[in-house]
Amino acid sequence: MSNASAAPGDDEPETVQINLRLSEAFLEDIDATWKEQGFNSRSEFLRYAARDAVKHPAFSREGWQQIAASEHELRSGDAELVSRDEVRAMMGREDDAE
Repeated sequence: MSNASAAPGDDEPETVQINLRLSEAFLEDIDATWKEQGFNSRSEFLRYAARDAVKHPAFSREGWQQIAASEHELRSGDAELVSRDEVRAMMGREDDAE
């Protein structure tokens, strides 16, 4: 079930409310992330993340999983930072280097 809302005359598209089940630990990570990145709310951050995933489908679920694993390793002190060029090489995008 969803709730749609839009004020008459608004130029914004109609929005629909959805329910999403997440683990408490994951939600805590999301909350820390949206605050660190300067988003105004959890909803704004999740809309941005969903929009980015839809607009850039070439970046696979596996890619996101690798990023999450790397982030965990960095936060736990089990990994080292890499340069932008190293990341591009890992993603097979050497040709995009500036």
